[in-house]
Amino acid sequence: MSRPNLTTSIATRLVDLMRRSELAEGAHVTEQWAADELEVSRTPVRKAMLFLTEVGILERIPNRGFFLARDAGALARPDLSAGEDVEQSAYFEIADDYVGGRFTGSFTVADISRRYRLTSRQADRVLSRMEAEDLVRRKAGGRGWEFQHVMATVEAHDQSYRFRMIIEPAALLEPGFTVDADAFALHRQQQEALLHGDILLLPRAELFQVNASFHEMLVGCSGNQFLLDAVRRVNRLRRLIEYRHQIDRSRLANQAREHLRLLDLVEGGDVKEASAFLSSHLDRVRTIKTGAGTEG
Repeated sequence: MSRPNLTTSIATRLVDLMRRSELAEGAHVTEQWAADELEVSRTPVRKAMLFLTEVGILERIPNRGFFLARDAGALARPDLSAGEDVEQSAYFEIADDYVGGRFTGSFTVADISRRYRLTSRQADRVLSRMEAEDLVRRKAGGRGWEFQHVMATVEAHDQSYRFRMIIEPAALLEPGFTVDADAFALHRQQQEALLHGDILLLPRAELFQVNASFHEMLVGCSGNQFLLDAVRRVNRLRRLIEYRHQIDRSRLANQAREHLRLLDLVEGGDVKEASAFLSSHLDRVRTIKTGAGTEG
């Protein structure tokens, strides 16, 4: 099963440590204390603390160090790996096994229960969730389950971003494009919340939904239902493979800042520049996630 990269993993452990230590807002969090408690060296701890500063959980004061930006008790438990919820863990294990080619063909509730150490009721609930998200479906006649057609290869993932680079920037240039002020305000709030801790604290499925719905909202403002349907379909297909990328959250702050920049450009009336910026944004994310070309 996929695991967080070192920076994300240590940042997650550090948040949990601060919660357990009941640190108050403004508490001084030293590199040495964190390194000693987590039993790691100071270099990766420093990188994790810089990341936590970037997402608004810590504040860095020059010549003084790092300080907690809010009460640790207000921080949710980060949900990046197995955690304590066996159903949530199984959900992501199934997704990871499918994308990794380790789980193919049809299957039954009993197969899921046995393979992922669940009770029959837990397996039913996991499959019901995946069915609601259009990831799996019941076979004809109701005998067993099978995966829907979803993205599972790097090549398909790359092509999906290239498709989005055609569709999404064009949507901003549609003659019927109109800013939905309420939707823009909601998504601005969500993106700002990502930069104030939610990047690390949100569950993977919710983090994916926040960012996918941002892009759907922009395309929806075009007034062209065909463009919106196309983007929604791509988002459904890429959900499982994107979950792997939610494991490493160390690069997501820049994506959130670019989303906010897009809102600024569109609300400022410069849709041509916004369209060009959106194309570049998607290409940068494509490069990071698929390893295609040279990262910009």
